[in-house]
Amino acid sequence: MKKLLMMTAACGLVMAAAPAHAEVELNLGGYFKGYGAFVDQDEATGFQTNDVDFIRDTEIHLGGETTLDNGLVVGAHFEFEVDGGDGTAVNESYVYFAGQWGRVNFGSEDGAGYLLQVAAPSADSNIDGIRQYVQPVNYGAMFGAGVTLPVPLDYDMNTAAKSDKITYLTPIMNGFQAGVSYTPDTETSVTGVGIVAGAPAVVTVPTTGFASDLAGIGYDDVDDVFGETYEGAVRYEGQFDAVGVILGAGYAHSELESETPGLPVGDRTDDRKAWNVGADFDIGAFGFGAAYKEDNYGEVSTTAGGATTADDEELWVVGADYTTGAFKFGVSYYDAENTLGVAGLDTQRYSGGVTYTYGPGMTFRGSVGYVEHDTAAAATADPDATYVTLGTQINF
Repeated sequence: MKKLLMMTAACGLVMAAAPAHAEVELNLGGYFKGYGAFVDQDEATGFQTNDVDFIRDTEIHLGGETTLDNGLVVGAHFEFEVDGGDGTAVNESYVYFAGQWGRVNFGSEDGAGYLLQVAAPSADSNIDGIRQYVQPVNYGAMFGAGVTLPVPLDYDMNTAAKSDKITYLTPIMNGFQAGVSYTPDTETSVTGVGIVAGAPAVVTVPTTGFASDLAGIGYDDVDDVFGETYEGAVRYEGQFDAVGVILGAGYAHSELESETPGLPVGDRTDDRKAWNVGADFDIGAFGFGAAYKEDNYGEVSTTAGGATTADDEELWVVGADYTTGAFKFGVSYYDAENTLGVAGLDTQRYSGGVTYTYGPGMTFRGSVGYVEHDTAAAATADPDATYVTLGTQINF
């Protein structure tokens, strides 16, 4: 009896010590975006690519929420990249709180600049949309040594990437919504640019210190690293007779913690500043839209010693689509001056495609695209590429 009483008491202590759990049931979801791709592209000397290959992007999502007695909505969301060769990398991890007063996101998630950004219609949103998820063109082979992949040709406002941040989004009032974000330490390296071996090249400044469970708070005054990032954006959605209207604009500012003059190619020399505007109009089955974005990428040095800086990237996108039954036909045009901030590297991309919905959350997608680059770099000869993609997206 004595032993029974002791065991009962011990179990009681264990139960008392166990923390309470939020009554949130996590749901499993995600997507698979897989394509077969035919690509005919220019290649640098010594590089050769496949004519046909497979490209894909796959993620698993976990999320759930609960509503408390006081009306407060509390939720969590997690995203994991699970493509072969990538391992299982965490893409997003954040919690949120929402009510009639709006919504607050806290953790690793896109900021207000992207969440409220307006996208133009596209041929295939995975390839020529606001954020490019799969890239048919092999830029490592096109520009040769010195290019760090990936090279996205998109226009998302991701100045602070998925660095830990706090975001506030207002409730939607008469079609209007606004948002602000604050990132104390933009630890995720944001793509920089430079000229390596005479050719345009993407360079990445290594991450130096970041906040995690046991690493403490982030470092300050680190050379060539962005610290605080501030974002603000507004969006409007409304209907005027038979015309649906979506308008939006956003601005982001990342502070350069410390500049060290005289470093080789890739030295950042200024704060990063980016802004965008967008508009989308829907008239019956037709959609038309355009977006403009400007980004200085922190004025990355393109010569040893930091003697010169890259020019601001200025890009615009226009697109149109037509929906009939389960089919959506789309076209888009992408034009970027000083692509990714590389001075003198201009890009044009023409896209056309069709999307067919064959089930809830399931689509077949086919597109054709042509991309050309104009550059003064001696190691390149204005390379171009033509691609055809055929694939499927399954959301689950």
